[in-house]
Amino acid sequence: MKCNDVREGTKTRATIETPDQNRAALLKPPTLRDWFRLPLWVQDNFDRMDFNKMCWTLCARKNLNRNHLLIADDDAFKIWCIFNFLSEERYPLVIVTEEIEYFLCKLTEAMGGSWIEEKFEDYRGQLSEGQQCLTAWELIELVGTGHFSKGMDRQTLSMGISEVFQELILDVLKQGYMMKKGHKRKNWTERWFVLQPSSISYYVGEDLTEKKGDIHLDGNCCVESLPDKDGKKCLFFVKCSDKSYEISASDKKKKQEWIQAIQTCISLLKVGRPAPHCEARQKRRELRQKQQAEQEQLELRMRELQTANESKQRELEAMKKKLEDAAASAAEEEQRRLQTQNELEDLYRAEMAKERMVRLQMEEQVAQKSSEVEVYLLRVRELEDMYHRLEEALEDERQARLDEETVRKLQARILEEESAKRLELEQMHLQQQQAITQTRAEKEELERERLAKESALEAAAQQLERLEAERQGALEQYQEVIKKLEDAANNTKSWKDKVAQHEGLIRLIQPGSKAPQKITNWGPAAFTEAELSLREKDWQERKSRTAHPQ
Repeated sequence: MKCNDVREGTKTRATIETPDQNRAALLKPPTLRDWFRLPLWVQDNFDRMDFNKMCWTLCARKNLNRNHLLIADDDAFKIWCIFNFLSEERYPLVIVTEEIEYFLCKLTEAMGGSWIEEKFEDYRGQLSEGQQCLTAWELIELVGTGHFSKGMDRQTLSMGISEVFQELILDVLKQGYMMKKGHKRKNWTERWFVLQPSSISYYVGEDLTEKKGDIHLDGNCCVESLPDKDGKKCLFFVKCSDKSYEISASDKKKKQEWIQAIQTCISLLKVGRPAPHCEARQKRRELRQKQQAEQEQLELRMRELQTANESKQRELEAMKKKLEDAAASAAEEEQRRLQTQNELEDLYRAEMAKERMVRLQMEEQVAQKSSEVEVYLLRVRELEDMYHRLEEALEDERQARLDEETVRKLQARILEEESAKRLELEQMHLQQQQAITQTRAEKEELERERLAKESALEAAAQQLERLEAERQGALEQYQEVIKKLEDAANNTKSWKDKVAQHEGLIRLIQPGSKAPQKITNWGPAAFTEAELSLREKDWQERKSRTAHPQ
């Protein structure tokens, strides 16, 4: 429970706050806010601890489970007060893990133990991710079951709770036994001193049952060290506006600690700052609020980034769909191109088959002509030796003519292939120009196809160059055949002269006339009609000369 009090003149206003009128929620938070929201005006003698005890009595009866607790009700009440001091300023009241760690660390140090951070991290991990906080009753159960005080007896735990309670709730900054010099009798008496931010109270004993007086501190007070005198050591005095107090500590260390603690209180009073633990609590809360704000900003930024990422993802999916459509179009175009290429290959194979048929026919004709030559050679066995060389020359001439014809056909075929390739290249170039005129997006998507076509164009250009080289080779072969034909013609002419010197019964084999041939008993005649008439005329002249000699 929390009770906020504001000093105004000689009165104290205690504000008791509650949430909405919800009876079910009255049992959850351990605060006075669960009961009513009324400003109560009380006098200066208002005791906040009595008020807290009244609220504790009302709440603990229904909410505190005393089973398995190692602490007394008074210690539970002190933990409850500490919870109200460290809890967050929102409904329902809870204490976050950072404040739990701060309280348990203080408690462990007060018991004389060492704080084990790994053990608390394990406990933090056991809490659910959405519930990183505890209620007042859960905190009492955590401390009362001895989860973080194993190895300590109940008295040590109770003393530790009391020490933390005095520091955080009662604002006790330091306490302990010291000797004080009286103002009237000037004797030295041992007292239990309790230092708070604005006063030093001294009691007969540490049970705080009999209070002997207060030393009120303000910004004008000062504390100074004194030299040893009258058999007293470790002396210092506190000088206030109306009185001065001489005090003797047990040793130099205690003396220095008390002087430093009192000087700290005076300095805080001068600047108007609260107690150190209150200021530290406020700083921790501001730090948590700042971290929470940064976390919310980070979450907002993450949501914005996630929204932007989803938008980008949708854009990428749309772009991917466009790329897939373009790839499908490119695949269809490639399929059409392959189909055209297959048709051209089929046409080329048909042309090759036709050319092979023509070649076979030519070979059959050549074979037929060879058989005719062999028949004719049988008729002229007597001149076999002479005409053998002539036959070879004529055979060379014929073969040269056949080679010439073959080379011409090959050259014509190469020219046709070259024309077809040029036409195909022009078509591919035209297609490429048409593809280039399309949109830039399609140009990027069809870049690979263009590269493929360029490679095909380069391959076709290389093939065209190869065909050009073959055509040049065929032309060279044709020139060689022409040269051989001329040589064969020269040889034929020389053989004609030789044959002319022999009998005229045999004539040289020459390209025959296109006039109808004479048919004899042995087959086609070796003479044409004109040659036969000349020979008949020559025979008549010889016969007349023989019949009428001079």
